[in-house]
Amino acid sequence: MAFDIQIENYNNKKATIRSKNIVLLDLLKEEDKTKYYAARVNNRLRELTFEVHYDAKIDFLDLSDYDACFVYERSLRYLFSMACKILYPDLKFRMSYSVSRSIQVKALNIDGFESEMVENIDKKMREIIDKNYEFKKIIATLDEAKAIYQKFGYEDKIDILKYRPETSVHFYECNGYMNYMYGIMVPSTGYLTDFKIRQYSNGIILQYPRSEEKGKIPPFIDAPVFGKTLNESFRWGKLIGANSIAKINSFKDSYGDIAFANICETRHNHMLAEIGQAIENNIENIKLICIAGPSSSGKTTFANRLRIELLSRGIKSIKVSIDDYYKLKSEIPLDSDGKPDLESIHALNIERFNKDLLSLIHGKKVTLPKFNFETGKIEEGKTISVEPDEPIIIEGIHALNNMLTSSISAEQKYRIYIAPQAQIYLDDQNPMSLTDLRLLRRLVRDFKFRNAPAEETLSMWSSVRRGEFKWIYDTQENADYVFNSFLQYELCVIRKYAMPLLNKIAKDNEYFPMAERLLRLLKYFEDMDDSVVPNNSLIREFIGGSVYEKF
Repeated sequence: MAFDIQIENYNNKKATIRSKNIVLLDLLKEEDKTKYYAARVNNRLRELTFEVHYDAKIDFLDLSDYDACFVYERSLRYLFSMACKILYPDLKFRMSYSVSRSIQVKALNIDGFESEMVENIDKKMREIIDKNYEFKKIIATLDEAKAIYQKFGYEDKIDILKYRPETSVHFYECNGYMNYMYGIMVPSTGYLTDFKIRQYSNGIILQYPRSEEKGKIPPFIDAPVFGKTLNESFRWGKLIGANSIAKINSFKDSYGDIAFANICETRHNHMLAEIGQAIENNIENIKLICIAGPSSSGKTTFANRLRIELLSRGIKSIKVSIDDYYKLKSEIPLDSDGKPDLESIHALNIERFNKDLLSLIHGKKVTLPKFNFETGKIEEGKTISVEPDEPIIIEGIHALNNMLTSSISAEQKYRIYIAPQAQIYLDDQNPMSLTDLRLLRRLVRDFKFRNAPAEETLSMWSSVRRGEFKWIYDTQENADYVFNSFLQYELCVIRKYAMPLLNKIAKDNEYFPMAERLLRLLKYFEDMDDSVVPNNSLIREFIGGSVYEKF
């Protein structure tokens, strides 16, 4: 039966295929087959070995595409695991997203990776790449999957099978090795030529191409402050026995929802107490508390809770909104799409902000501006002054950028970076994306407070991410304290809000691949009733019911 295909970004080719089916790879010229890593077929993400047998619009994806990079990175983790299984069959390790937009590999049953081991793994990976072994998809029942995991010594993968709603598992086989990485793969090992591997601490750093770098590997930049926070998150999750999805579900079932929620919230309380103590110890010098973090980190709730923490120590504080210092729309610089770049620090009246802060610190009365977001105009706000021992709190994506507060000396600032630094795993070789957690928070919040459908939030996410890479991540190493806003139980609560929103996205929608990826993660978490979430919890900022909504 004939069917029509249209290839959107490959010579704008249109064709009628008079065949039962055709493999996506066969639509490409031979010299172009390794330039693409996946495809969207009617907006569904497919591997290049997928057979089309119906009318379709096809987009071939290179490494400038986020989803294609995800396929590449997933396949690279498979390749690394395969090389280790060949060289060191008894080695246990765990992968996590880490510093410099890379994967960190930590050994679990040895002290660490010696330089010779790293060299051997690198060599074996490149040897497998040169062989260009095919990745073959195999469908297995859950019982068959369990037997495969036992054969290869992947007991950690067995634990999550009981939470899998499907009755089958899509494995990939490669020259006798089998593994499941929760998504599609590149056609063969020969596609994975671009990676860098290095020793880092007592582990390994694996770098790979990134879409925000147009398919290039970004330069390695160490981030010890960020890395320390990730290690602390890993340590705490391991300490309470809840550092994988299966263990989170098990912990919840063993101790109950209330206990689980309160244990996690208590950890936030402890971190707030640490910050409060540090500020109290130096209150004579601290005039400005700066709170920054990427989208959906929980900055607003955190700032309010910090004010309460300081009040409990007899320290009054006042909050000044950075958002009130937006320039008029006509004065805001344009982004690459020709639209006002609201993420840019130059969208703010930096000169007035510095002048007002300095005047307040010197004990003067200041009439603040008030930006009216409905009219887009700048109005006159309230007139305030601060006492000598009353710090000013600012929060926003630019709060740690020295340009924003250049008139205030470094010793007068206490800088806090906040973000959910989740170190959670589906299994040892499949870490959860730190970015996906924030995206899920934002999906729920945008619908709850703006009635925005999931498609709208997903459509803005790439722009949000560009702003974060440009303006935020470089400032986190300046922080005096990194607050990990992740709560181990939060996805058990958020899933029931997020899944219906994601399920509304049609399969032919351009954002369906993103929705599908998020649903593939959420389906493994068990539900928790949100009645156990305290009304001052950071999660309330996203699901509603926060005591701070009118604070």
